Amino acid sequence: MNWAMNWPMNGIVGIFLVLFAAKWLVENGLLWLNLAHVRRAGASVPPALAGRIEPEAAAKSARYTLARGRFGFLRGLFGAALALVLLFSGVMPWLDRVLSGGGGPLPPLDGIPLSAVFLIVLGAASSLAGLPFALYGTFVIEERFGFNRQTARGWIADRLKGLAVAAVLGLPLLWGVLAFMAHAGRWWWLWVFAFVTAYQLALVWIVPTWIAPLFNKFSPLADLELKERLETLAKRAGFRTRGLYTMDASRRTGHSNAYFTGLGRTKRIVLFDTMLDRLTHDQTLSVLAHEIGHYRLRHIARRLALGVGTTLVMLYVLSLLERWPALYAAFGFAGPSHHALLALVALGGGAFTFYLSPLAAWYSRRHEYEADAYAVELARMPGALKSALVEFSDQNLSNLNPHPWYSAYYYSHPALPQRLAAIDGAAVHLPPVQGAGES
Repeated sequence: MNWAMNWPMNGIVGIFLVLFAAKWLVENGLLWLNLAHVRRAGASVPPALAGRIEPEAAAKSARYTLARGRFGFLRGLFGAALALVLLFSGVMPWLDRVLSGGGGPLPPLDGIPLSAVFLIVLGAASSLAGLPFALYGTFVIEERFGFNRQTARGWIADRLKGLAVAAVLGLPLLWGVLAFMAHAGRWWWLWVFAFVTAYQLALVWIVPTWIAPLFNKFSPLADLELKERLETLAKRAGFRTRGLYTMDASRRTGHSNAYFTGLGRTKRIVLFDTMLDRLTHDQTLSVLAHEIGHYRLRHIARRLALGVGTTLVMLYVLSLLERWPALYAAFGFAGPSHHALLALVALGGGAFTFYLSPLAAWYSRRHEYEADAYAVELARMPGALKSALVEFSDQNLSNLNPHPWYSAYYYSHPALPQRLAAIDGAAVHLPPVQGAGES
């Protein structure tokens, strides 16, 4: 064939490579800009944190940020190279031929079994290729900075349990999606949307009760005084929960956090034991008020709705791409297939959507500001909330001096100095309360 006959395929490849390169350059340019910014800042403490963070802690935070950043660059470089190899080496069309009976010792597959096995093999190969990075991140970097508390045996056990959970939960989902794509006609994307949405909502109920306990132990909060204060606060906010739980995060890491999970009867608030070891009662109360704020301000429902809407748009786009022969030919496939479509989108779709990342980060940061303001109004302890956030930052070695462009693109939470300033702004409108836990 001459160039004129091949131009649709060449155009697809050309556009993809341009966008793929743009994504890589933007993301890694921001990464190195941030690392240079952190390196220049060194042990300096932002004015808003003066007296709260020691220079030695700031220096360790900078070293941790630099180590994670350089590691992230190498991991991202490997991921980009792997994606390009899978897309352009011909290995995926070869696997398609082997599984469909075009060669090799395997019995020929067709239809949904072919698509399912193809995607499982591809996913397993990608996961195996990333294992060295997961090991290095846990047992070298996290170990070096005192965060890792997991043994090799425990790490392997977690991976095996994760694999079993993925098989039990993921295989029915994959089979159901492929079945609707194969048998639901031109409107398959609507059927898949309904199926996936129902499946995700079911997981919101299942995960807190059945899945999470496979990996961690969840115990009712043992500190009765703290529990009473937390329950009183939740009741005052009109927040009904099935319980306050402590999670044994210290089995694996020194990082600290708290989170809200579940819906309806499975709704619960989980506090890391590493957090309770470091925070005062007032600080813990302010953190809970923040988490309640996410619920009362409908952030969780909004994010769920946004995710559902994004899924619908993505599936509609897939339905348009499904019958575009040039797309498959551009990457070496003999013809259209559901597994080829899903694999191409999974490997290359990020090149077309990466510009949405800063919008998602901005939306998340806005919710964090709103939840902080709610916590100030509910708990009336702005000082305790600020000191809790400083404690989190210190314990987790968060970057104290992020480049503003990098944080705008990536950060789901505001940088700490800006967050503390916003809390001060929210506290201005509060009447003074005796014993408010100011620090």
